[in-house]
Amino acid sequence: MVKAFRCFVAVVLLSYGLAGQVSAQESPEAIQSVIKNQIAAFLNDDAKTAYSFASPSIQGKFPSQDLFFEMVKRAYQPVYRPGNFAFGRSKAAGDQIIQEVLITGPDGKDSTAIYLMQKQPDGSYKINGVQILQTTVGPAI
Repeated sequence: MVKAFRCFVAVVLLSYGLAGQVSAQESPEAIQSVIKNQIAAFLNDDAKTAYSFASPSIQGKFPSQDLFFEMVKRAYQPVYRPGNFAFGRSKAAGDQIIQEVLITGPDGKDSTAIYLMQKQPDGSYKINGVQILQTTVGPAI
């Protein structure tokens, strides 16, 4: 499943320039608000609120807020305890929005978090996955 997700993210990133821009109807501010609110919940150790921003498919994989919260603590430290973060590009891909977040982890290392935002039947968006890409910096010249 992880391999399929990574493959999907790679395809999406390769076609990033070909995907449509986020329309006014798909407000970048609304999508970014979901991410900001989940990060705030992580910073406040509020598992219930953080879990509420996860899509039904993510909640199906982690059927309790405690399991979800522990998984994020272990595998997504830059998202769980970010230093600074800023929003990058945002693109539409079918019923999903791909939102780039430039983030500094608790170790001081910069990463890019690619959020897959899934549109829900009520028109809202939930987080349907996050891929952390380590930022590499070349040697100084």
